[in-house]
Amino acid sequence: MFVITVNFEVQRGQEAAFMQLMLDNARQSLALEPGCKQFDVAEDPDEKHKIFLYEVYDDEAAFEAHKTYPHYLEFCQHADPLTTSKVVNKFHLRTTA
Repeated sequence: MFVITVNFEVQRGQEAAFMQLMLDNARQSLALEPGCKQFDVAEDPDEKHKIFLYEVYDDEAAFEAHKTYPHYLEFCQHADPLTTSKVVNKFHLRTTA
């Protein structure tokens, strides 16, 4: 499995608009992308402009495909102007099972 984490900082005052876009992107990713297995969105309770994503895909190819879906491209178009920073990390999930 392939894991992506993303840390966003959102412009102050744009948190609600960004979150609506993000949750819609997460729902559509899970519903429309066979390779997307998990898409969690977390918000810092004390600093609501800090958003953390944890996404799990079948493999790196499934993540690369994610970036071509219309819902993702639309998300980027509308959400990118609302952010002040975005840090993406990639991992291979290892289990003890």
